[in-house]
Amino acid sequence: MKGKYMAYVGSYSYNGQAKGITVYDVDVAKGRFIPRCEMEVDNSSYVIASNDGKTLYSIADEGVVSFRIHENGAITRLNSANIKGMRGCHLSTDDKDKYIFVSGYHDGKSTVLRLNPDGTVGDIVDGVFHKGLGSVAERNFRPHVSCTRRTPDGRFVMVADLGIDQVKIYRFDEKEEKLMLVDALRCELESAPRCFRFSSDGKFFYLLYELKNVIDVYSYETGERQPKIEKIQTISTTGPKALSQLTAASSMRLSTDEKHMFCGNAGDNTVTVYDRDSKTGLLDYICCLPISGSYPKDICVFPDDKHIASINHDNGSITFFSVDYKKGLLIMNGKEIRVNEPNSCVIVKVSD
Repeated sequence: MKGKYMAYVGSYSYNGQAKGITVYDVDVAKGRFIPRCEMEVDNSSYVIASNDGKTLYSIADEGVVSFRIHENGAITRLNSANIKGMRGCHLSTDDKDKYIFVSGYHDGKSTVLRLNPDGTVGDIVDGVFHKGLGSVAERNFRPHVSCTRRTPDGRFVMVADLGIDQVKIYRFDEKEEKLMLVDALRCELESAPRCFRFSSDGKFFYLLYELKNVIDVYSYETGERQPKIEKIQTISTTGPKALSQLTAASSMRLSTDEKHMFCGNAGDNTVTVYDRDSKTGLLDYICCLPISGSYPKDICVFPDDKHIASINHDNGSITFFSVDYKKGLLIMNGKEIRVNEPNSCVIVKVSD
């Protein structure tokens, strides 16, 4: 918890009102961001940091862009790599920062690129285009890859596709460096599986459905040919309250201690907070409250787990809240920060 932290927010830049990445100093005790500077990158739709905290990666129109994160929190551009597809919507790295996985919403493609030891992005290792049709609903009629992650055991890559309502499971080993389809989770029609996250122990993963507005909890065990996956819970993204027709689950984050889960809901413009049992993996609803913004496209959990920031895409704001888990409250702490069409945020520890 002690140390210096920075926040990096990726935004669309096509209308000239944002440069792409905004850099903030983080006041952990107060749960606030302090604006520092901007870095130019075309239409930063997702940002992540490497596991060692030394490199920042952003999706941009040109592909994946890497930045060195310095001890004072400043970033300098390293390189960029073309993904030979349309601009992506999600990034992830594996535990050892060997590969970066790019999800292509617009072209239904999942791309794997090698990462170099210095943090720069290397060559494309493999890529797969999803095929098939979903329902006749407007956004669910063709593949839209929305989340790709390597499983914690390193044996598989899972790819959520909210267009065809499936999570495809590929075998991936570092000798072949090829994605080999071995299984798929076939989700309910028009449920739109948007994103998923694993617990750090690799025993559970959480799958968020954009249109069905639930989180499915699965147990996970590694397997020789394919993983052993079992659904153990389904829980609403808005709690017991009735859903409006406009509600769309839009973001999901675990707290750093993994004792809580946060889910953002567009349309409702709320954040839902859950308790999480680390032994069973199960979620327990605490509260669902407004975020004083529109379309919480991402949620940023502060390192103390006592504060969150809601990244509100539609109205161009970041709003800040203290979390009272016992009373089930989100308490707004100070004024919003304005930023044009923000998409995602990552907090990084830069020095002790």
